Amino acid sequence: MTRFRLLPLFAVCLVVCSASAFADNEKDAKKVVAFGIDVARRGLWQEARFRFEQAASLNPDSASAFNNLGVTLEQQGEFEKARTAYERALQLDPKNLSIQQNYDLFREADEKRNRKVKAPARPAAAPLSSPAPSPSPTGDNREDRR
Repeated sequence: MTRFRLLPLFAVCLVVCSASAFADNEKDAKKVVAFGIDVARRGLWQEARFRFEQAASLNPDSASAFNNLGVTLEQQGEFEKARTAYERALQLDPKNLSIQQNYDLFREADEKRNRKVKAPARPAAAPLSSPAPSPSPTGDNREDRR
Protein backbone atom coordinates (compact mmCIF):
# COMPACT_ATOMS: atom_id res chain seq x y z
CA MET A 1 0.00 0.00 0.00
CA THR A 2 2.84 2.37 0.78
CA ARG A 3 4.26 1.86 -2.68
CA PHE A 4 1.10 3.12 -4.30
CA ARG A 5 1.14 6.28 -2.21
CA LEU A 6 4.66 7.04 -3.31
CA LEU A 7 3.89 6.48 -6.99
CA PRO A 8 2.34 9.95 -7.59
CA LEU A 9 5.20 11.55 -5.71
CA PHE A 10 7.69 9.62 -7.82
CA ALA A 11 5.92 10.70 -11.02
CA VAL A 12 6.00 14.37 -9.98
CA CYS A 13 9.68 14.10 -9.09
CA LEU A 14 10.43 12.47 -12.44
CA VAL A 15 8.70 15.28 -14.35
CA VAL A 16 10.48 17.98 -12.35
CA CYS A 17 13.87 16.31 -12.77
CA SER A 18 13.28 15.81 -16.49
CA ALA A 19 12.32 19.45 -16.93
CA SER A 20 15.42 20.50 -15.04
CA ALA A 21 17.62 18.25 -17.15
CA PHE A 22 16.00 19.58 -20.31
CA ALA A 23 16.61 23.17 -19.18
CA ASP A 24 20.25 22.29 -18.51
CA ASN A 25 20.54 20.69 -21.95
CA GLU A 26 18.98 23.76 -23.53
CA LYS A 27 21.45 26.08 -21.76
CA ASP A 28 24.35 23.80 -22.62
CA ALA A 29 23.24 23.65 -26.25
CA LYS A 30 23.17 27.45 -26.44
CA LYS A 31 26.71 27.60 -25.05
CA VAL A 32 27.89 24.98 -27.52
CA VAL A 33 26.25 26.85 -30.42
CA ALA A 34 27.97 30.08 -29.34
CA PHE A 35 31.32 28.28 -29.22
CA GLY A 36 30.64 26.71 -32.61
CA ILE A 37 29.92 30.13 -34.12
CA ASP A 38 33.19 31.43 -32.67
CA VAL A 39 35.28 28.65 -34.18
CA ALA A 40 33.42 28.90 -37.51
CA ARG A 41 34.35 32.58 -37.70
CA ARG A 42 37.96 31.49 -37.35
CA GLY A 43 37.56 29.10 -40.27
CA LEU A 44 37.69 25.95 -38.13
CA TRP A 45 34.80 24.30 -39.93
CA GLN A 46 35.35 20.74 -38.72
CA GLU A 47 35.35 21.89 -35.10
CA ALA A 48 32.27 24.04 -35.74
CA ARG A 49 30.48 21.08 -37.27
CA PHE A 50 31.30 18.95 -34.24
CA ARG A 51 29.93 21.64 -31.93
CA PHE A 52 26.69 22.17 -33.87
CA GLU A 53 26.07 18.43 -34.03
CA GLN A 54 26.71 18.26 -30.29
CA ALA A 55 24.26 21.13 -29.68
CA ALA A 56 21.61 19.45 -31.83
CA SER A 57 22.12 16.27 -29.84
CA LEU A 58 21.77 18.12 -26.52
CA ASN A 59 18.66 19.95 -27.70
CA PRO A 60 16.95 18.43 -30.75
CA ASP A 61 14.57 21.43 -30.76
CA SER A 62 17.34 23.99 -31.28
CA ALA A 63 16.68 25.73 -34.57
CA SER A 64 19.91 27.67 -34.11
CA ALA A 65 21.96 24.47 -33.88
CA PHE A 66 20.45 23.09 -37.08
CA ASN A 67 20.72 26.39 -38.95
CA ASN A 68 24.40 26.73 -38.08
CA LEU A 69 24.98 23.08 -38.86
CA GLY A 70 23.48 23.74 -42.30
CA VAL A 71 25.88 26.64 -42.88
CA THR A 72 28.81 24.46 -41.84
CA LEU A 73 27.80 21.50 -43.97
CA GLU A 74 27.31 23.80 -46.95
CA GLN A 75 30.79 25.22 -46.39
CA GLN A 76 32.18 21.69 -46.35
CA GLY A 77 30.42 20.79 -49.60
CA GLU A 78 27.93 18.35 -48.08
CA PHE A 79 24.92 19.87 -49.77
CA GLU A 80 22.30 17.17 -49.16
CA LYS A 81 23.08 17.11 -45.44
CA ALA A 82 23.03 20.92 -45.40
CA ARG A 83 19.58 20.92 -47.00
CA THR A 84 18.32 18.50 -44.34
CA ALA A 85 19.74 20.65 -41.53
CA TYR A 86 18.24 23.87 -42.95
CA GLU A 87 14.85 22.22 -43.42
CA ARG A 88 14.91 20.95 -39.83
CA ALA A 89 15.77 24.45 -38.60
CA LEU A 90 12.83 25.85 -40.58
CA GLN A 91 10.48 23.22 -39.14
CA LEU A 92 11.53 24.25 -35.65
CA ASP A 93 11.32 28.00 -36.22
CA PRO A 94 9.48 28.79 -39.48
CA LYS A 95 9.21 32.54 -38.77
CA ASN A 96 12.94 33.07 -38.20
CA LEU A 97 14.12 35.43 -40.96
CA SER A 98 17.79 34.51 -40.60
CA ILE A 99 17.06 30.84 -41.14
CA GLN A 100 14.78 31.64 -44.09
CA GLN A 101 17.48 33.82 -45.68
CA ASN A 102 20.17 31.19 -45.17
CA TYR A 103 17.95 28.51 -46.67
CA ASP A 104 16.95 30.71 -49.63
CA LEU A 105 20.59 31.54 -50.38
CA PHE A 106 21.50 27.88 -50.07
CA ARG A 107 18.74 26.81 -52.47
CA GLU A 108 19.74 29.46 -55.01
CA ALA A 109 23.39 28.38 -54.92
CA ASP A 110 22.39 24.71 -54.99
CA GLU A 111 20.22 25.23 -58.07
CA LYS A 112 23.16 26.90 -59.84
CA ARG A 113 25.45 24.01 -58.88
CA ASN A 114 22.91 21.49 -60.15
CA ARG A 115 22.48 23.34 -63.44
CA LYS A 116 26.22 23.26 -64.03
CA VAL A 117 26.41 19.56 -63.27
CA LYS A 118 23.40 18.66 -65.41
CA ALA A 119 24.16 21.01 -68.31
CA PRO A 120 24.74 19.07 -71.53
CA ALA A 121 28.24 19.18 -72.87
CA ARG A 122 28.74 21.61 -75.71
CA PRO A 123 29.79 20.10 -79.01
CA ALA A 124 33.37 20.74 -79.98
CA ALA A 125 33.85 23.76 -82.19
CA ALA A 126 34.19 22.98 -85.87
CA PRO A 127 37.70 23.44 -87.20
CA LEU A 128 38.25 26.70 -88.95
CA SER A 129 38.63 26.53 -92.70
CA SER A 130 41.91 27.75 -94.10
CA PRO A 131 41.87 31.50 -94.36
CA ALA A 132 41.39 33.18 -97.69
CA PRO A 133 44.58 34.60 -99.17
CA SER A 134 45.06 38.13 -98.01
CA PRO A 135 46.07 40.87 -100.36
CA SER A 136 49.74 41.68 -100.39
CA PRO A 137 50.74 44.45 -98.05
CA THR A 138 51.63 46.71 -100.95
CA GLY A 139 48.26 46.25 -102.53
CA ASP A 140 50.02 44.60 -105.44
CA ASN A 141 47.82 41.65 -106.32
CA ARG A 142 49.63 39.85 -109.08
CA GLU A 143 46.51 38.02 -110.15
CA ASP A 144 44.86 41.35 -110.94
CA ARG A 145 47.74 42.38 -113.23
CA ARG A 146 47.27 39.70 -115.79
